[in-house]
Amino acid sequence: MNEFLFFIQIFLIVGFALAALRLGQAALITWVTVQALIANLFVLKQITLFGFHVTASDAFAIGSLLGLNLLQEYFQPADVRKATWVCFFFMLFFTVVSQLHLLYQPSIHDSSQNAFMTLLAPAPRLLIASISVFLFVQQFDIRFFALLKRIFPHVNFALRVALSLAVSQLLDTILFSFLGLYGLVASVFDIIVVSFAIKLIVISCFTPIVKLAKT
Repeated sequence: MNEFLFFIQIFLIVGFALAALRLGQAALITWVTVQALIANLFVLKQITLFGFHVTASDAFAIGSLLGLNLLQEYFQPADVRKATWVCFFFMLFFTVVSQLHLLYQPSIHDSSQNAFMTLLAPAPRLLIASISVFLFVQQFDIRFFALLKRIFPHVNFALRVALSLAVSQLLDTILFSFLGLYGLVASVFDIIVVSFAIKLIVISCFTPIVKLAKT
């Protein structure tokens, strides 16, 4: 069941990314930001996928970087920089207001406080590691994709996207595993290998559908 939902999720992410591209620059910048927020919220849920224990957020993190790649391919460099800063601004806003939200004393009729505590009060280390690594990887992906575009201008767009995402996600997996999970899990190496393998599956599913962006 999880695997079936996983592929539906991938199809929806790519489909909405291409729809955002059709809607224009503003929609694509919004898409990048929304994906980043979802990824940092959904990272708290662990699922079993292909027999391995992983988080439910990997596809959304890759979807956000896919949005940046589309911005670089079809719009101006200034638009990519704007998307990064907009993303950072709203991630910071969400982080602050979510913690303020938890400070409200619930009424005796409230039944949601425990759920909000579970979702919005992760260990500060995980929250800081997640946001910091995500923004760093965004910057790396922007520069690496631009380099690929300059060196291989005639290479198929989908292949450039796949290579850029694969390298960026390897960096993301290594950094977050050590900054956020080292000392909390039995084997950081196992986490890195399994998580990156799942991300490669996501990227391989993205690649043929991304070719539609040229049509």
